Amino acid sequence: MRDFTKRARLTGLTLGTIGLAGLAALLATGASGHGIGMAPRAVLPSFTVPYGDLVGDPTHDRMIAPVLVAATTAEPDAGEGLLVDAVRAANARFADVKVALAEGYSPLPCTSGVDGGAMGVHYVNSALIGDPAVEIGKPEAVMYEPQADGSMQLVAVEYITAKGPAQLGGQLFAFNGAPNRYGLPPFYELHVWAFRDNPKGTYSDMNPNVSCEMAHEQSK
Repeated sequence: MRDFTKRARLTGLTLGTIGLAGLAALLATGASGHGIGMAPRAVLPSFTVPYGDLVGDPTHDRMIAPVLVAATTAEPDAGEGLLVDAVRAANARFADVKVALAEGYSPLPCTSGVDGGAMGVHYVNSALIGDPAVEIGKPEAVMYEPQADGSMQLVAVEYITAKGPAQLGGQLFAFNGAPNRYGLPPFYELHVWAFRDNPKGTYSDMNPNVSCEMAHEQSK
């Protein structure tokens, strides 16, 4: 859900045009005639998010402090392993996408990067986004990779809060300032790739080991 570009497309809408209230409405009622809150085989087209070196680049809405970049690219340490294990244990129930739907999560289109890799399909809980609390077993978004058979495979979770500086288990969240592409107030977010290895780092945005190639299968 980070903002890596001055342009993004979401089935004809951008989060910048709909804002937080619009996001909640989108999740509740759907967009472009497709009910976003419907069954897991709903139409989920993908969109591409170009991105590059964000540190100190004034052309991007959001600046990432070098210390945060270093934290995402450094070799894993014992503390990181403990946090990932805890996140995995607390969210293992989401291996079944029906659990996410039952708990109020709704899918957004699959997100991929022009430089390769993807985030996958975000299943977002609008009620949790509106709550500034960060709870390890209640991530604001759950991320899946679409499979060839139309199923969804759990790959990661994402924590989002408007209250910060924020951290989970000692890991700092990345800060998104305002104005931003999503039209949201400033917020903090943290991806945790607890269910799919990410060579770019456990807390990076894109994962080269994830693809949106099979997103079209969700419409069958």
